[in-house]
Amino acid sequence: MPELPEVETVRRGLAPVMEGDRIAVARVNRPDLRWPFPERMAERLTGARVERLERRSKYILAALDSGETLLMHLGMSGRILISGDALGRFVHDHPAPEKHDHVVFDMASGARVTFNDPRRFGAMDLMPTETREAHALLAALGPEPLGNAFHEAHLVAALEGRNTPIKAALLDQKIVAGLGNIYVCEALYRSRIHPGRRAGRISRARRARLVPAIRDTLTDAIAAGGSSLRDYRQADGELGYFQHSFDVYGREGLPCRRDGCDGVIRRIVQSGRSSFYCPRCQR
Repeated sequence: MPELPEVETVRRGLAPVMEGDRIAVARVNRPDLRWPFPERMAERLTGARVERLERRSKYILAALDSGETLLMHLGMSGRILISGDALGRFVHDHPAPEKHDHVVFDMASGARVTFNDPRRFGAMDLMPTETREAHALLAALGPEPLGNAFHEAHLVAALEGRNTPIKAALLDQKIVAGLGNIYVCEALYRSRIHPGRRAGRISRARRARLVPAIRDTLTDAIAAGGSSLRDYRQADGELGYFQHSFDVYGREGLPCRRDGCDGVIRRIVQSGRSSFYCPRCQR
């Protein structure tokens, strides 16, 4: 599933094409994805101008001049692709429709934005912009890890007394929004913290050091266009490249990359998910 860096990369790719432009025609080619689409979705979107594109956790939010906000989630295999618009020096013509092109926006500029999702775990919804923070998918989210509300004091207090493994605690979207399996593994490696350590038993100083490690990991991943492991593509169809910079994720049995460390990366399973770590560096 795309994590925060992948979703942010898609948002940045869509912004020059969608922000300030009108959805000339919205086409909805099936009644649902993970959940049913809102009533009259195509009608409500057609003619609306996109005022701004934002990201909250792993959701892309398009604020419309109609007073509604369109929420988009990529799910497991969703891709949002642009065609018919100049991307860099090239113009990507509209491709032939594909089987899993479930939602299509023809923009007034001539660009086309297509939501393609073979496994149909993605989602879209429409909500009043003024009350969107109360939406069921957004209301309980914690602070954004790249925002001002995510700081050392917040994370130290949020983890105080918790008996859950630190890996599970960082995946809790109420503590910090948008983190997923890949980037938690990478941030824990940078912090030298074992993924199985009980969150509340980690010293306050080490918990505080997680904040810059998380920020740096996400910033580096966004700069690389995210990580392409299976289905993920950027909005222009290109792959992300951060997977080539993984320190631990997917590197079971390979040597630790930290200078002076002779450890070998191991994998354990926590709550059904693989965790990768260096047994020498991470305690």
